[in-house]
Amino acid sequence: MLFNAAVQAELGAAEKDELKFGFIKLTDMAPLAIAYEKGYFEDEGLYVTLEAQANWKVLLDGVIDGQLDGAHMLAGQPLAATIGFGTKAHIVTPFSMDLNGNGITVSNAVWEEMKTHVPMDGGKPVHPIKADALKPVVEKYKAEGKSFNMGMVFPVSTHNYELRYWLASGGIHPGYYAPHKGDTSGQINADALLSVTPPPQMPATLEAGTIYGYCVGEPWNQQAVFKGIGVPVITDYEIWKNNPEKVFGLTETFTEQYPNTTVRVVKALLRAAKWLDENNNANRPEAVDILSWPEYVGADAEVIANSMTGTFEYEKGDKREVPDFNVFFRYNATYPYYSDAIWYLTQMRRWGQIAEPKSDDWYKQVAQSVYRPDLYRKAAEELIAEGEMEASDFPDFASESGYKPVQDEFIDGVSYDGRSPNAYLEKFSIGLKGADVL
Repeated sequence: MLFNAAVQAELGAAEKDELKFGFIKLTDMAPLAIAYEKGYFEDEGLYVTLEAQANWKVLLDGVIDGQLDGAHMLAGQPLAATIGFGTKAHIVTPFSMDLNGNGITVSNAVWEEMKTHVPMDGGKPVHPIKADALKPVVEKYKAEGKSFNMGMVFPVSTHNYELRYWLASGGIHPGYYAPHKGDTSGQINADALLSVTPPPQMPATLEAGTIYGYCVGEPWNQQAVFKGIGVPVITDYEIWKNNPEKVFGLTETFTEQYPNTTVRVVKALLRAAKWLDENNNANRPEAVDILSWPEYVGADAEVIANSMTGTFEYEKGDKREVPDFNVFFRYNATYPYYSDAIWYLTQMRRWGQIAEPKSDDWYKQVAQSVYRPDLYRKAAEELIAEGEMEASDFPDFASESGYKPVQDEFIDGVSYDGRSPNAYLEKFSIGLKGADVL
């Protein structure tokens, strides 16, 4: 107990106890909803208001101008803001919110054409479905003089990079950005034209025929199945196994001004993440009910449950076990790894959002300025001292470098080592690398 008291004394009361956090209506905002509903914020002396935001830009602007104290963010947002792609502001993250959770859906008509190129087993498609099956469809549209339009949620979203990664792995060029030339469309040299559609509007935009497919988080892939308007063809778990997805973002100024508050927020989120995954996802049905409330995701519980409870429905009736579709705590999901940050930066470079070549050191320095395992560690050690969590729930802080071992479970078989970003970029046949400048 002496150790506990010492740590308690070290972490003082929250400097700011009334907080407003933003989120987008997606199932992976769950740690915020659970920390609120289970009283974990209040346990830390924090009185939190959670407020849904219209889109990712509004959410980011709210954090930057102080209307929001922090928010559920796309992993690319703090990185892009810090390096000045789009809005310039130093945003940091001490907490990674989840792994996986996205899918790529195509319209029924596109799926019917794709299907003829997909291997079958017992009348069912063999997964993972590669973009090779989409390539002849895209080429046919091109030959007919039609552009092949697809939706993603934001230029620096995981969804944009996952969709681009999947398309490029099948030989479909997703296009370049050229911010130094004032071109932020991301459609230079593109075979498939990607544009932004807010997540809740994806199914309706697909149904209207404005786009032929999209990459989005849940429940908006399962909604397409539910409504009978599209078919999810692949999950991001199959594109990059256990990929990092959202983060909790705050301004660096906030963390400096309110250090105790920051650590206490992370403590509450850690408890929520653990609750979401513990006892083999036993709490997920309760989480689904909470997320279905209008103030959170506001979609039918049945639709949310499709993915949150460890299954995923592809073609109508083709429901498969995907126990790790949504991961909130397992596999050190909450730890802000530098190598995760660097992967996002490599994709920004690959597609031209980072217009000029950068050294490996540059990637490392940006990652270290945005991802804050030091703040995470303080929160974790507090929880261990309080007996709320075990040391085994976390990485071994004494030896943790912030870099995951080489990862090779990508759909194209290309391995990734966060310590060598430029060597990684050289491995791709489609994309900028080395000294390339558009």
